[in-house]
Amino acid sequence: MKVLVPNLGSTSLKYQLIEFPSQDVISRGRFERIGQPDGDTPGHEAAIEQTLSGAGDVDAVGFKAVHGGPRHRGTYRVDDKLLSAMREFLPAAALHNRIYLGAMETFRRLHPKLPLVASFETGFHRTMPEAASTYGVPRAWASEHGVRKYGFHGASHRYISERTPEFLNCSASELRLISCHLGGSSSICAVQNGRSVDTTMGFSPQSGVENATRPGDLDPFAVLYMMERLDLSIEQMRGELVAHGGLAGISGIAGGDVRDIQQALEAGDENARLALETFAYEVKKTIGAFSAAMGGLDVIAFTGGIGERSPHVRELICGNLEFLGVHLDPQRNVSDDGDRVISPDGSPVSVAVLATNEELVVARETVKLLDAHVA
Repeated sequence: MKVLVPNLGSTSLKYQLIEFPSQDVISRGRFERIGQPDGDTPGHEAAIEQTLSGAGDVDAVGFKAVHGGPRHRGTYRVDDKLLSAMREFLPAAALHNRIYLGAMETFRRLHPKLPLVASFETGFHRTMPEAASTYGVPRAWASEHGVRKYGFHGASHRYISERTPEFLNCSASELRLISCHLGGSSSICAVQNGRSVDTTMGFSPQSGVENATRPGDLDPFAVLYMMERLDLSIEQMRGELVAHGGLAGISGIAGGDVRDIQQALEAGDENARLALETFAYEVKKTIGAFSAAMGGLDVIAFTGGIGERSPHVRELICGNLEFLGVHLDPQRNVSDDGDRVISPDGSPVSVAVLATNEELVVARETVKLLDAHVA
């Protein structure tokens, strides 16, 4: 079976075609600046058409879907009921759900007989204990409207939960792992015995540690206060929170890309320094909290664009965590040698840098679902 996994952004589309059972990537491609004058295609529909023609034979499409609410936390065939659930939760994941809704509807229209599967980011976090996924809100908010902690980046955290024991040659059983997916969108997950027991993102991908342009955890009354002070509508405030918060908001650097912030820091920009220190502080604090939740810590795994490629951020995060048994080897930390351990030999806590593979996880889940339907 050949599974196409498209990874969609507001102006981009990347894809891999993965063959099973070998799990080999047999083709891949990308389209950038979609819909822009200098872009690769005039719109997402044209990009999808070119993807299907360029990828070769495709037996199924697997989507890394984001938010389907309480009834869709796992892997499902794309149908009207699923699309309706994604529309219902558009306010919670407006950017992500809108992009994937459009793509799914386009695939259905262009190739109605092609099996489409949605593997939701929230699925990996279904194992969180009730105490870790419950908010202090009226019970009816949860029971009638689905307000709870869902967690996201599930494909990445699932991959890291499987890759870490394989890479370290140890058993996943009783392993206490903190998976740090750090990039333009960042989240942290406590994984115990291979299962998610807590994570930073909650009801929406807005929450948790700071993201490139999204604020992370924020007192809701600060939002209400600023809506009144600036006379902002809900849509205007949503735009502020999605596009102008996080690392971009603190640093004043549009887009909040850590590479740009690092350059500004090296030039002496104090706001850039504050942005990186705030981000690292929140990650460090979360590592301490999740270690307490699991009763200890065995491994920290860094992944994602920042996690894999920023020795400076890793150093900021791991500094002063020696009391937990966390140490970095300075030379290993600055090396760029693929999947690697960056803690000293014999360190009580292993610190690893691992490349994630979300597309492979989505493809596996797609094959598993379709095989089950055939059986």
